[in-house]
Amino acid sequence: MAALKKEKKGYSEKTLFQLADLFKIFGDSTRIKILFALTSGEKNVGELVDALAITQPAVSQQLRVLKLNGLIKNRREGKSILYSLDDDHVEKILSIGMEHTLEKNGKE
Repeated sequence: MAALKKEKKGYSEKTLFQLADLFKIFGDSTRIKILFALTSGEKNVGELVDALAITQPAVSQQLRVLKLNGLIKNRREGKSILYSLDDDHVEKILSIGMEHTLEKNGKE
């Protein structure tokens, strides 16, 4: 929460637009499913397809969006490409968002 208190004069318009763009990425349930799947560790496309019951083209398309926006990273291992969350911030955003959702809508 220190970042919220950091600037007393407010944030620049550019920074606020960047934050809005970040939140737009979380506006797709397929991307959310992928991100939650990656909280347990690295996975390749096939593992994500199997775990989420989503088609391979849909998973690949959303992985591209998540990577372009800095939410995931990848590395090659042999012939496979393994995907993981880019950093702890992504998992924190998911966790806080889920906590908020569950408080407002009741526990699952």
